[in-house]
Amino acid sequence: MNTKLIGCLLLAGAMFFTACTAEFEKFNTNPNEVTDEEMYYDNLNIGAYFVQMQKGVFIVGETMGGEYQITEILEGDIFASYFANITTFSYTTYHNDQYVLYYPWYDAPFNDAYNDIMQPWQSIADQEDETSVGLAMATVVKVLGMSRITDMYGPIPYSQFGSDVQVPYDSQKDVYYQFFDELDNAIEVMTQYAQSNSATYMETYDYVYQGNVEKWIKLANTLRLRLAMRISYVDETKAVSEAEAAINQTYGLMASTSDSAYLKQNTTFSFRNPLWEVSESFQDIRMSANMDCYLNGYSDPRISAYFRTAENDGAYHGVRNGLTGLTKSSYVSACSGVNYETGDDMLWMDASEAYFLLAEAQLRFGLGSDTAQNYYEQGISTSFSTWGASGADSYITRSDSYLPSSSYTDPVSTRYSISNTSSYLSMLPIAWDENATDEEKLERIMVQKWIALFPDGQEAWSEMRRTGYPSIIPIYSYSYQTEVADGELISRLKFPSTEYSNNSANVQNAISLLGGNDSAGTRLWWDVRR
Repeated sequence: MNTKLIGCLLLAGAMFFTACTAEFEKFNTNPNEVTDEEMYYDNLNIGAYFVQMQKGVFIVGETMGGEYQITEILEGDIFASYFANITTFSYTTYHNDQYVLYYPWYDAPFNDAYNDIMQPWQSIADQEDETSVGLAMATVVKVLGMSRITDMYGPIPYSQFGSDVQVPYDSQKDVYYQFFDELDNAIEVMTQYAQSNSATYMETYDYVYQGNVEKWIKLANTLRLRLAMRISYVDETKAVSEAEAAINQTYGLMASTSDSAYLKQNTTFSFRNPLWEVSESFQDIRMSANMDCYLNGYSDPRISAYFRTAENDGAYHGVRNGLTGLTKSSYVSACSGVNYETGDDMLWMDASEAYFLLAEAQLRFGLGSDTAQNYYEQGISTSFSTWGASGADSYITRSDSYLPSSSYTDPVSTRYSISNTSSYLSMLPIAWDENATDEEKLERIMVQKWIALFPDGQEAWSEMRRTGYPSIIPIYSYSYQTEVADGELISRLKFPSTEYSNNSANVQNAISLLGGNDSAGTRLWWDVRR
């Protein structure tokens, strides 16, 4: 055969093959599917997981009010006595509001957190390296969400999550130490980005700060300070070290309402606010008697932002926690519902908390650049700004003429009224007293912090267990339960029944890490002061 002809044929064949292979990807790509390469455009590969995590810190969705009710309202929110339950449940007579823990309810926060926070975080971590800003942001969300879980239960599976189906538990101390390491790394990664790049990051999937990395750093620092103060009575050296790192970091703490963390609704991301749903649609909760006594006694202008007036008389009334055999319809109209609307955003952390944390850190450890009084007063002022309340300056100066209500009147049945509440409540005026003892100063800080933390009952409950403040009216009767001492605040949730079924050996070991029985009365590692 003619070699020139063979060469021509080979060249033609090669050109044909090249042309075909050049079109191969086009011909073999489904135009309706996202390719691996396209998954990395604008962080699409991790964006969906990040959105899932954001929706899992406080459970939200179009039909998730019931899940929020059993993971938040019937846990920390009633234990902190922000709300009281006014409904009966056909499947159980006594339940969490009487400190009788109902197992499907105390299973839910744990199981939801691992499905909606830990699992999507692991999916992000499997794709991103340690320098990823997206992973750093996700880690802040993880620590925020999982710190709530360990503060409910104590020891939790954490450091070895993803290693096996049956995951060992870590002690709460070890979990907290890992939190600090994770926040430190995340803050460093985000800081390096923020100092060299003004562009937003993962804006399309960030429904909290819309990709503003500096805001995420401030949230991480404030969270770090929160966790540092949480362990301050059991591990002071570590607490001071972590608090100093948070306070002195380049971008600092939340400082104004623009720094506050909200899960924000918009045209592409919406949910039915669960506080509205449980209070106004289900009508299952009302203001607590403790909120009634503190807010009405102080003539607190925030009361109208927090609660609705009662239908019966246009005033603000609460109901005691732990009542049984209620006539729901009577309390629905006689007491105050929560003042949220269906389209309202979900508050994660308010900037006022940073100032109350600083007030305590300054009082006890001399940290920060201002006085405890100024931090305390800034905390109150910032909370007023958050809720659009006026009169912060005059409120801050109120002395003995404004105290928590000295009596409580049940608007439905006098049987539940209390003629003298002074033996229960923190009967302190609002105005700072520099001549007071440090203990009284701390109590004053914590009373106002409890009011300002609303509606985050889980955080309020943690701070009440940690410091013993504010004092509250106990649940109506302790006779329905056997695990919490009379007059005491409930200490924790039991380990989930699902863990006993699916992870039995490890949950048994967790009980030894807990240092007591798996009961509602066993105190957590950091709960050493009450």
